[in-house]
Amino acid sequence: METFDIIVIGTGGGTKIVRPAAALGYRVAVIEKGRLGGTCLNHGCIPSKMLIHAAEVADTVAHAHRFDIEAAVNRVHFAQLVNRVSGVIDAESDAIEPMYARTDNVTLFKGAARFVSNTVVQVGDSRLTAPKIVIATGAKARIPAIPGLDTVPYLTYKTALRLTQQPASMIVIGGGYIAVELGHYFAALGTSVTFVVRSGLVPSEDRDIRAEFERVFKDRHTVYDYTAVESVESATEGVCVTVQHQGATHRLVADQLLVAAGTVPETDHLGLENTDIQCCPKGFIQTDDHARTTVKGVVALGDVRGQYFFRHTANFEGEYVFQRHVAGTQTGPMRYPPVPHAIFTDPQVAGVGLCEPNDASGLIIGVNTYQDSAMGMALRSEHGFVKVLFDRTSLRLVGAHIIGPEAATMIHTCMAFLHMKATLSDMAGLMYIHPALPEVIRNAVRNAVQNKKQAVSA
Repeated sequence: METFDIIVIGTGGGTKIVRPAAALGYRVAVIEKGRLGGTCLNHGCIPSKMLIHAAEVADTVAHAHRFDIEAAVNRVHFAQLVNRVSGVIDAESDAIEPMYARTDNVTLFKGAARFVSNTVVQVGDSRLTAPKIVIATGAKARIPAIPGLDTVPYLTYKTALRLTQQPASMIVIGGGYIAVELGHYFAALGTSVTFVVRSGLVPSEDRDIRAEFERVFKDRHTVYDYTAVESVESATEGVCVTVQHQGATHRLVADQLLVAAGTVPETDHLGLENTDIQCCPKGFIQTDDHARTTVKGVVALGDVRGQYFFRHTANFEGEYVFQRHVAGTQTGPMRYPPVPHAIFTDPQVAGVGLCEPNDASGLIIGVNTYQDSAMGMALRSEHGFVKVLFDRTSLRLVGAHIIGPEAATMIHTCMAFLHMKATLSDMAGLMYIHPALPEVIRNAVRNAVQNKKQAVSA
């Protein structure tokens, strides 16, 4: 039995604790069963955005004629692109172990962690114990129970980002952010992509955003929404997916199948059954607002908690866990600032705060389209808008949603206003650069001002 002060399971969000704790003199054991750096670095945010950016370059060239420029994508060096991105990512991941080796008080254990009891974790032949244990194991792809799926090769986000041979055709099962991002990546580089979606696309978004996204996305891609997958089987061309759509049976055939039907927590091999740690019915670890599990001394952070599934929230939670449970500089509960999100597809989507409820009588809402702005005209925008929501009584901003070019960057203006509890007059009184895209936000705010005046006069 080896005794440490802190055990950290997972090197994604868990990295927020390892070296800072070691710098305070704590002996830290860090455990990782895969590549160091977690999902974001190796199989998620970073490599996907590097590949998606290349797809956006190709898409821009392919549509250059809209700006009276004759251009064409002559060839996509797909394997070269993927290998370049993978090489950069692997170098970043490989640099972590030497860094840990140079850090006093840090011991790295490679392998799968499994709880033997509430306070003992086994890794290979080693048994470790510590008064503080941090679970930051993240999540993995959810594989739905589809007849025949286990008999055919298929991709998940983890393998799709390392695929070096571009498929001529692909079927994507799923309509959430992973599905539409990766589907966009392959499609923009020339793959014929068909989406099979159980309900609607991007179902977590504001209802107006969803409607606009579906309108634009369906115009560019083949989408079978509100569709049930009946079975999957091998076909001469690759894989065949049989679906029920609008009362009819369809057999869809493609070279590759990508399963992007959500995520599940990485808890099934942790040995939690040997502990008093409680999980919700979906397997996510139950925690209180101090990130504590139901076992004293054991905390959890990141995707494994099942609250938010972003690296920025995992980082926030990791910093809180360090301050609260290691450094002791924080005593209160975890209080999230406004949590933003973005979907890096085409059209790009971003949001923060409240979505419009069914009963919006307590809100003042402003909307403005991209094309109704100077920069939108320069971009020849044919879709997209900004939507801002204000509390009718306090006039404070409570939510903002954007669909269109640079939405993930544009949303930061609204994030700052929301964090500072800004009001409608605060946003209306700001000077915006002309002509820049944030003028679309300004115009949406001005629309809300008019709606407020109309409501008062009524």
